Amino acid sequence: MADYVAGKGEFNRDTAYITTRITADGRDGYPVEADRYRLVVARACPWANRAIIVRRLLGLERVLSIGFCGPTHDRRSWTFDLDPGGVDPILKIPRLQDAYFRRFPDYPKGITVPAIVDVPSGAVVTNDFAQMTLDFSLEWTAHHRDGAPQLYPAELRPQIDEVNKRVYTEINNGVYRCGFAGSQDAYDAAYRRLFNALDWVSEHLKEQRYLVGDTITEADVRLFTTLARFDPVYHGHFKCNRCKLSEMPVLWAYARDLFQTPGFGDTVDFVQIKQHYYMVHTDINPTRVVPRGPALANWLAPHGREALGGRPFGDGIPPGPPAESERVPAGHGA
Repeated sequence: MADYVAGKGEFNRDTAYITTRITADGRDGYPVEADRYRLVVARACPWANRAIIVRRLLGLERVLSIGFCGPTHDRRSWTFDLDPGGVDPILKIPRLQDAYFRRFPDYPKGITVPAIVDVPSGAVVTNDFAQMTLDFSLEWTAHHRDGAPQLYPAELRPQIDEVNKRVYTEINNGVYRCGFAGSQDAYDAAYRRLFNALDWVSEHLKEQRYLVGDTITEADVRLFTTLARFDPVYHGHFKCNRCKLSEMPVLWAYARDLFQTPGFGDTVDFVQIKQHYYMVHTDINPTRVVPRGPALANWLAPHGREALGGRPFGDGIPPGPPAESERVPAGHGA
């Protein structure tokens, strides 16, 4: 397994991704086309979980197939060990790295999810997770389902971008900065930054149901996937332990509200989440023992945030249930 803890000092994430875009006009050589691409994800990964949620909310299941890697990986790559024979049934490869190497034979960086693969060529197109979900909203509009929400509406984009920048820097990546800190000083500083940001967003959500405006947006998707992993993983494994999410009343209610919204909680696999972090990060957890807790039933408890108003899908409607082949296995959710 790879080493994740910073050698010394602060953990710094490598953010140089494959920035090729799939667009309506195909300006990067990859036009939006139904049934041409495959979204490769792992349910364990928060960045991939974003793509799963947005794909579902917008109804892109009909035109963009999805491949699920298993919850663990080795130094080489994420693998398709959940599929018969350990081979993706569409791409016909056992490892995601095969798609990366098809386009970049000497690809020097980590093999990450989510990734979109061009099925005809078998080559990866992009792994730029932040741009990917924005493009689902902006470039794939011809294939959105009837009643799809506006996750990145033009009039709110400056506010969404501002919130997303702070949430990513201080919370999404902040938990990793705590978990992979290479010194006490680096950890202490990361811990303060993380909980300062959680306190800020908690205060922000006291009087409004969603992060920006009165409907669900891209900003809520990005915060949710970190909150869903907080108590099962980040509180203990990453030492983000001032308090649990379930001990932060506003954020806990907000997270439950989203979890109970179609397209959010039905994408979360708590078993795979715990398996990934506790089994892959062997420099943090060398025994690879996966904890049994925490109890998850409270995710379905009433949250009361309807009292703040808001319309989850705006003028749209919720997505239908996930396809049978894409459902979280029984016993893996709340």
